[in-house]
Amino acid sequence: MDTTKKVSELLALAAARAVPVVRAIPDDRLGDPTPCADYDVRALVNHLLQVVVQFQELAAKRDSDFSATPDYVGEEGADGGWRERFAVEAGRLVDAWGEPGADEGTTGAMDMPAGTVGCMALLDLTVHAWDLARATGQEPVAVDERVVLRLTEAVEGMAPMARKMGVFGEPVAVREGASGVERLLAATGRDPYWGPGGAASRRE
Repeated sequence: MDTTKKVSELLALAAARAVPVVRAIPDDRLGDPTPCADYDVRALVNHLLQVVVQFQELAAKRDSDFSATPDYVGEEGADGGWRERFAVEAGRLVDAWGEPGADEGTTGAMDMPAGTVGCMALLDLTVHAWDLARATGQEPVAVDERVVLRLTEAVEGMAPMARKMGVFGEPVAVREGASGVERLLAATGRDPYWGPGGAASRRE
């Protein structure tokens, strides 16, 4: 299997899965809980939209702003324009990380390797699509195996610091024969078997 795809190509694969999930979120499920203990569906949509917008800035080696989360769902009005806004911004995210040099050098306030930052965007796009699908009763999101492999490696490297900072929870036990996606989710502190009314994981 080809595991050498650029982060922009992997982001395109993840976006293709995430956009239909966001488009299918019913208005009457926006207040429902999600596998992320700190977020209901509305808050998680707002967070994910902030991610896809701000990581465009990081791809261009510009400063990002995560100091406050805009209420994209509220700002886009009752017609649900936030769903299309997400599709547009996800496409822009893919394009931003496809620009020459986007995944080279360092970026962000902590001067992290750009490739690592790109994987952070990929992780959020992938796992939060799973969160939203699970929270709103949609079919499980199929994740491309190349995305799983790249993220498994990335999470292994960033997990100690992420747990220290409270971004990841402690690893969750998985069943024997668990899939790569289930193991990836568990490594971030998620319960890969979560269902509405069940235990929730920590933030990321």
